[in-house]
Amino acid sequence: MLEVQKIDVAYGDAPALWDVSLVVGRGELVAVVGPNGAGKTTLVNAIAQLLPIRGGRLRLDGSDVTGIGARDLCQRGVALVPEGRRLFASMTVEENLELGCYRREARRFHDESLARVYGLFPILRERRRQPAGTLSGGQQQMVSIGRALMARPRLLLIDEPSLGLAPSVTQQVFDVIRAIHGEGVSILLIEQNAAQALALAERAYVLEGGRVAADGPTVELLAQPHIRIAYLGEDVDAPPAASR
Repeated sequence: MLEVQKIDVAYGDAPALWDVSLVVGRGELVAVVGPNGAGKTTLVNAIAQLLPIRGGRLRLDGSDVTGIGARDLCQRGVALVPEGRRLFASMTVEENLELGCYRREARRFHDESLARVYGLFPILRERRRQPAGTLSGGQQQMVSIGRALMARPRLLLIDEPSLGLAPSVTQQVFDVIRAIHGEGVSILLIEQNAAQALALAERAYVLEGGRVAADGPTVELLAQPHIRIAYLGEDVDAPPAASR
């Protein structure tokens, strides 16, 4: 479905990504993990057309979409849950959700989509008239995910959903991501919590220093001592962590 082909991204003269390639197949949940500063958010923002790609190509459903812009990419069924939520704090929960429903096709299913979001996040129905800026961090993340779902995406790009959340809230958010994937939505998950991400995803890419250092099925990555030491904090003499 999505093919990232040897892309390079830079901030001015400072390279940020080199020769990065990845694939998300239709219906897959693929994770990208790596240390802080590895280029994970740069990668997802480049895919979402929020940053220019200096080299390489992006393909969606076989078509070259390099440089088409974020709006046109959304029209093709790709939605982003950005790092840091990026909500309009003074607007209500429901007003923020409805901002995701601007695609003509998505507007036809407004009521159905809103009911779906409230079904996934019942607390948001209760708080729908409340300013988004008064919500907890976890509830704001729910609004951010819900806003993206209002666009009825075929491919969902999720950037650092657990950032700043308590463990119990993080688990709830990951449970919802699993449920969304179960509905058939393809997902590219960018995540600092490697243990959670590798437990959830079918395949993963490890980004280090702006390059792909490893990739493959999560069960294979979890068997690699480097991955277990660097990202899971495990003893290499212990048996591999169980996959999803």
